[in-house]
Amino acid sequence: MQVPAKAETVIVGAGQAGLVMSHHLGQAGRDHVVLDRRSTLGGSWQDRWNEFRLVTPNWTVSFPGQHYDGLDPDGFMPRDEVVERIARYASATAAPVHLGVDVARVAVTRGNGFRLETSAGPIDADSVVVATGSYHVPRIPPVASSLPAATTQLHSHEYRNAGQLPPGGVLVVGSGQSGVQIAEELRDAGRSVYLSVGSAPRVPRRYRGRDIFRWLGDIAVHGPKLGTGLPTVETLPDPRLRFAPNPHLSGHGGGHETNLRQLAAEGMTLVGRVAGIDGRRLQFAPGLSGSLDRADSFFGERIQPLIERYIALAGLDVSRDDREPIRFGPPEVEELDLDASGISTVLWTTGYRPDFGWIDLPILDDMGFPKQRRGVTDVPGLYFLGLLWQHTQASATLFGPTLDAPYLLDAMGLAMAEPRSDDASAAVAPSGPGPSRRR
Repeated sequence: MQVPAKAETVIVGAGQAGLVMSHHLGQAGRDHVVLDRRSTLGGSWQDRWNEFRLVTPNWTVSFPGQHYDGLDPDGFMPRDEVVERIARYASATAAPVHLGVDVARVAVTRGNGFRLETSAGPIDADSVVVATGSYHVPRIPPVASSLPAATTQLHSHEYRNAGQLPPGGVLVVGSGQSGVQIAEELRDAGRSVYLSVGSAPRVPRRYRGRDIFRWLGDIAVHGPKLGTGLPTVETLPDPRLRFAPNPHLSGHGGGHETNLRQLAAEGMTLVGRVAGIDGRRLQFAPGLSGSLDRADSFFGERIQPLIERYIALAGLDVSRDDREPIRFGPPEVEELDLDASGISTVLWTTGYRPDFGWIDLPILDDMGFPKQRRGVTDVPGLYFLGLLWQHTQASATLFGPTLDAPYLLDAMGLAMAEPRSDDASAAVAPSGPGPSRRR
């Protein structure tokens, strides 16, 4: 299928956000195309390592017109199934996707439309929806350049499995979702693992009888009707918090909580932030104990009050909080000798940075992030979907575009073809066992 030279709307990115937007535009009769630089469908999920599993339950892989239809809604989907379901969604909705098309530049034309310079030639459009997410370029701290050449180092973006690494121990730098899951995987493969703890907080896998994402999903969809809801980006005390790591959890083994204290008690060595490298000796910043305390306190300070308020407002009868705290305090490690500790590999699980430099318009803030409100920019006709904290912390999740797309349709002057509450409710609050209302 040839890429057209003009379309009413061009969507850049054929992951879940781009396909959700395409579905709605198709239902509204809007002429559009979806461009993706990849040669296959499945979005950035294709970049995950072999044993990757979702942190969110399977029911979150629900999109408008294609809700989760598997047998295990509360399980945790492996990488290849996520990719397959996104590809199937594109087919089921007949999305006009053009693969292998790289967008090098977007600019405004004299007629107030847009010109996209692509590897398939220029395309003119009345409007553009950028649905490329926020994780674009692997971020590796400058200190990495001081590692000795004999030490293998790679970013989690390049990691596929334990067998890919040379024999020996592994220092995993970063304790977010990827770092903790890969650390567990390497430990289970018989590797000696050292985990450099960052600022990622911790939340329980289950709270008061339900998976944490069932609570957050219900709050996102039903909370506003009760006078509550998820915090919005406007409530963040510092805009830099948009890039704060997500709480660590795991989907492996049926899904479980990842408590750093428990990992340490089981034999994994925790260290602080990498502060310096002198030859084959690594120095770590003090304050490991404080980092663990902050990770532990996050849920009680930020999430638990939201859930408790929702329970009270909804009048739900739920089980009590039966979590037991883990008190283990690992020792502080000031320095590691790579040779003495047997570490052959440093694996950077330090996240990504956004790259919107190809958008040749004055829309980026000092951190290189688009200036927008709920996906709408000050440039008429330019929109975003699937951004970090586009509206709430749910915006960049699998079900986030389902929640945020209606706002963009309103901004475009388009009506949804189906009731907006149906898709959102099915995506984040599927039928099944859950708390009952008080009678």
